[in-house]
Formats: sequence, structure tokens, C-alpha cells
Amino acid sequence: MLERHPFLEKREDQHGDRPSSERPTHQQIRYPLVDPQEIFQEARAYCHLFHQQHGTQQFYQERLLEIQAEIEQTGMYWHSAAELMYGAQVAWRNSTRCIGRLHWKSLAVRDLRHLSSAEAIFEAIIEHVRMATNGGKIRPMMSIFAPQIPHRPGIRIWNPQIIRYAGYRLPDGSISGDPANEELTTVMRQLGWKGGAGSAFDVLPLVIQMPDQQPRLFELPRDAILEVPLSHPNYAWFADFGLKWHALPVISNMRLEIGGISYSAAPFNGWYMGTEIGARNFGDEGRYNILPMIAKALGLSISSNRTLWRDRALVELNVAVLHSFARHGVTMVDHHTASQQLVVHEECEKKAGRVMPADWSWIVPPLSSSTTPVFHRSYKDVTFTPNLFYQPMPWQTDAQKSLEKQAYYGAGAI
Repeated sequence: MLERHPFLEKREDQHGDRPSSERPTHQQIRYPLVDPQEIFQEARAYCHLFHQQHGTQQFYQERLLEIQAEIEQTGMYWHSAAELMYGAQVAWRNSTRCIGRLHWKSLAVRDLRHLSSAEAIFEAIIEHVRMATNGGKIRPMMSIFAPQIPHRPGIRIWNPQIIRYAGYRLPDGSISGDPANEELTTVMRQLGWKGGAGSAFDVLPLVIQMPDQQPRLFELPRDAILEVPLSHPNYAWFADFGLKWHALPVISNMRLEIGGISYSAAPFNGWYMGTEIGARNFGDEGRYNILPMIAKALGLSISSNRTLWRDRALVELNVAVLHSFARHGVTMVDHHTASQQLVVHEECEKKAGRVMPADWSWIVPPLSSSTTPVFHRSYKDVTFTPNLFYQPMPWQTDAQKSLEKQAYYGAGAI
């Protein structure tokens, strides 16, 4: 029989509806629980949270006994549809690096745990993309596939996001496309992808790997992907750059953990904050790095840092991104509004008796940081569950994964 855990019970009494765990992560990677005792401890804490929030405490003990029996028999347990939906929403609420958590209750959750083939999962992902894009009126959504069985690999989507642009290494050493995806592009070509047209915006195929099977390549249908061409409200020449970006950011390489159960494939999306595209994807030197091009078009000297050409070009780039998404009717939030929304969310959490954890270095926008309210606040960066965690790259060798696990668990723990 699984033992009762007095420390965990004490935490439930102290924190009420607060999520259960505060465990540190190793480089933001946390491995799935496999020990039945630990899974039950997490299950009990989440069960308490769920029934307290839904006003169904009278069913708590009955449900806990069901979970305990299932874990003793199979090493894991099956969430109800309601438990799954609420757990996914709370995972978003607990995501310390997300600035848009005010909307956590609006997350639509698709229960797709019954799907058992890569083909079926691919079709479900395309349906997710179409539904979440919604003609530009972006819907926050998560699609959850079958849970990972302890001591076995889970379903993996190799792409960090469902929609991403290829990065091609050229003979002169430069990269055409998105440098962030150069390694993934190389891996996909090794898997048999022939490559796209060689443009700066070739959409990568999707790679899905079922447990104990080889990875499969799937081409995304072009009509499922909404892209926004960039223009500027004041500079007609900006459109001549031929820049564009996809409307929907679907994160697909993170592991959802609810009550000790891991979902290694649970792609989810919100909507873009403008600086994610304008300041980072296009502005970073390690990405598309177009600030020098914009500065020259603006007539700015790039010979000295003191001209602040990067800053001036960066502002106009972000103006173009916000203008273009609004012009094409695609949901996007600016970084000032998003920062104000997080402050509102923090106040809502305080009223609910909860701490709002946050990673300051990720929450603070990369543009005009000190003009946003979050810059001037401090946050407790702790890990609560349910939550979303990074996973090792699926294409890593077993030796690389073993070394990473040793760093996480400690030498000799494998």
C-alpha cells in the first residue's frame, strides 16, 4: 500500500488551493516521475487542489482511493476530462516565463488521449492549427495526447513550435532563413526532407515520433498556415523587405505535468506579443538580424553605437509588426499592455490567496523595459505543479541524454 505523506498534507493545509510542488529544475528540464510513491504524492496534492477549487471536497477521499488503487495496479492513473482541462489551465497559470497568464481560464483543452498513431496525431495538430488560428482571431488552445508510461518513452513532437522556418547553412558559412532552426533543419534533412525553396521563410515539416518507433515526417498544408506580411504605417519601403511571420505560436516541445502524470506531447498556443517577433525573431543578431538593414533605410549612421541606430531601428520594426498584425486582423498584444495585464493577474492571484511565481528575466519585455511596470517589480521564481517543462531534444544520442540525466538526478542515479 502507498503511504500517506504528512508533509504533503501539511502543505495542503497551509496553502489551500495553491499548486502542490516547489521543486527546482535543472536548466529548465525536469524529468517525468516514475516512482509510484512520488506519483501518488503529486496526485494527492492535485486531487486536493481540484476538488477544493470545484467545491466538491466531499468526493476527494473517494477519488483519491480510486487513484491509489490504479497506481498500485498500473504504476500510473487516468485523469478525468475535467481534471485534465483544469490541470492544463493551471499549468499555464504556473508558467513563470509567460507574461500572458491573465487569460489562463480561457484556455480551450482538447482531450486527444485516445489517438494512437502518428498519422492521427498529425491530423489532430492540423485541426488545432486551423481552430486556434480562427481566421486571425487567435484562440488559446492545448491539444493533449496520450500520457507517458513510466520507464517508457512518450510521444514526441520534435519541432519546438508547430510552425517554424528553416535555416539553411550556405557554402560560405552564412545561414539563409532562421538561424535558430539550423540544427533542426539539418536533422530533418537527415530524416529525408528534401528542403524547401531555399527562401528565408520555408516552413519546416512536422516530425512526430511514437513510443519505440522511428520518427515520421509530415508536410504542413500551406492553407492551414496564416502568415502576416509586414509593412509600416509611415514608410512604404518597409514592405519591400518582403518580411512576414506566421500568426500562430504553437509551442510543441514541452512536457505537461498534472498530478504526477506526464504528457510529453501537449502542443499549446496563446497569441504573440509584438516584441517576440519584432525585438527577438527579427532583431536578434543570432536570428534574422535585420536592424542594420532598417537603420540604413532610415538614413541612420551605423558607424557608432552612440547614434543609437539599433534602438531607433528596433522601435520602427516593432511599430511595423504591430501595425501589420492589426491591419490583417490577427490577434497580437503590445508589450506595454501585456505588462499591465500581468500586474492585474498578480492582483487577482493575491485575492485568491495564491503567489504568482515569475522569472523576471523572461517576464520583462526586451524593448523599453524600464517603461513597463514589471521591470520595477520583484518576483518569486519557484516551480509549482501542474506546469510545463522543457524536455531533452529528441534527436540527442542516448549518451547525451544519459549525461543530462546524471546532471539532473546526480551521478549514479541512472
